Amino acid sequence: MTTAEVHRAIDAVWRIESAKLIAGLARITRDVGLAEDLAQDALVAALEQWPQSGVPDNPGAWLMATGKRRAIDRFRRDKLLERKHDEILHSSDAAEDAAAALDDAIDDHVGDDLLRLVFTACHPVLSTDARVALTLRLLGGLTTDEIARAYLVPEATIAQRIVRAKRTLADSKVPFEVPRGDEFTARLSSVLQVIYLIFNEGYSATAGEDWTRPALCDDALRLGRILAELVPNEPEVHGLVALMEIQASRLRARVGPSGEPVLLMDQDRARWDQLLIRRGFAALDRAEGLDVERGPYVLQAAIAACHARARTAAETDWRAIADLYAELQSLTPSPVIELNRAVAVAMAEGPGAGLAIVDRLRGEKALAGYHLLPAVRADFLTKLGRREEARAELERAIELTRNESERALMRARVEALGTAR
Repeated sequence: MTTAEVHRAIDAVWRIESAKLIAGLARITRDVGLAEDLAQDALVAALEQWPQSGVPDNPGAWLMATGKRRAIDRFRRDKLLERKHDEILHSSDAAEDAAAALDDAIDDHVGDDLLRLVFTACHPVLSTDARVALTLRLLGGLTTDEIARAYLVPEATIAQRIVRAKRTLADSKVPFEVPRGDEFTARLSSVLQVIYLIFNEGYSATAGEDWTRPALCDDALRLGRILAELVPNEPEVHGLVALMEIQASRLRARVGPSGEPVLLMDQDRARWDQLLIRRGFAALDRAEGLDVERGPYVLQAAIAACHARARTAAETDWRAIADLYAELQSLTPSPVIELNRAVAVAMAEGPGAGLAIVDRLRGEKALAGYHLLPAVRADFLTKLGRREEARAELERAIELTRNESERALMRARVEALGTAR
């Protein structure tokens, strides 16, 4: 293999194995930051050795063994195991005990250790931005540069977020464990929020020139699928996976030949990925099969499923979607959910009915800078023949949006209005 081929292999192995390796090491060190440093040491060793020695038959095991040795070396040097300091320094038996403990941790990485890492990276003591960055770094295997490019922020900003996040976890003495009881439910909500934030940034980028960033959707889907296997009896986890699978099925149809946005009603449904849709339906069935009250992610997945079942836009069951949004709004009241309900009501009952709902939302502080409020209102006004008002709403939406592709789409809508009469 050429050096370039070896580096590509290392990159692929790292994406697959890094979270497992960090999780196994974190269980022993009880320090996520140190565990990542040790894993990075193993990666550097691979970059140095594999171009000469070749890629091992089991590269993941090689990285794990190297990380284990680096951990033992660090224990000796930094005296991290104060209780056994003398033994670690002077007794090979103690070193072997430490190695065995690390082996046990690594052997268990696919279960408890990985779940512990998920909950630690998404701990509420961290800001939302920090949780997202740390999750992509530790669980997604992304480099600091990759995260920065995905979110269109300077690499130094992401690096600082990650460093501060790891320091906060250490200073706050956040335990490397899976929470129990009521705390589990609350913390799981934080984990799901982080994964869905990552997915949404890929599905509809908030800034920049690209309408979508499919790589982020892939990262979120991978994290969601892992979590679903780790906690198989949590319906909201399967609900989120179902929602992401179905939404991801539309990615190819969401952009035109030149990368321009294509809205849901205008998409070529033949381009929707049927495998992802089937996977989404299966995850939704799994969630609903747990026979508990539907939560917000299960309800959103049910809405996405309504769209996926319609062979054409005209066949969409908008009344069912409006009812699902009403159920979602009663469960988790939000002006954004109500705005989405307005769209469904307008499709089911006419633009006047939708406009009545939107007009009640115009005073909501939470929507003051939300570009989709005037954009949706403009659509209703256009259908009602109130073109001058629609143009004014679109101009406001253009001012509020930070995504260049979306801004171009709205400018095209303004041009399509022609001269107001």
